[in-house]
Amino acid sequence: MTLRNRAARAVWGIAYLLLVRLSPRPFHAWRTSIYRLFGAKLGAHCRIYPRAEVWAPWNLICEDAVTIANGAVIYNALPMHLASHSTVSQDAYLCGSTHDVDDPAFPMISSPICVGPYAWICARAVVGPGVKVAEGAVLGLAGVTMRDLEPWTVYAGIPARALRKRGRG
Repeated sequence: MTLRNRAARAVWGIAYLLLVRLSPRPFHAWRTSIYRLFGAKLGAHCRIYPRAEVWAPWNLICEDAVTIANGAVIYNALPMHLASHSTVSQDAYLCGSTHDVDDPAFPMISSPICVGPYAWICARAVVGPGVKVAEGAVLGLAGVTMRDLEPWTVYAGIPARALRKRGRG
């Protein structure tokens, strides 16, 4: 990690604590303005709750009407894209990095995550590095996926497996 990146993360950490985490729950416009100030690309009507944790806001791309709930963690060393009307529920974890376990230096390996439109990452679910969550896919409560999810399909379990097709209501 570069010195510039470390400095940016330190400044973001202070801003997050003082301006985001302590903000009242309904102040979505306030929080989105703070995220934008730190380089996030956010569409209209995004709702990022005060206890959501975004590791690098400059690597966050959200289209219109994206929701990131309290307790959700977005670990985005590389750009992470959340398409319109996607939802990341409470305590979900989108992990865009891991480490090379075969290298004694344990270097970080990052891969972007993409969450498609109308997809839902349910509470306490985990999405691993490089995963593409297709349009309308649902990763159920506490599900874990390290593989791409198919469109309009409901998944659950560890590892996640397809349960059924989802209606497009």
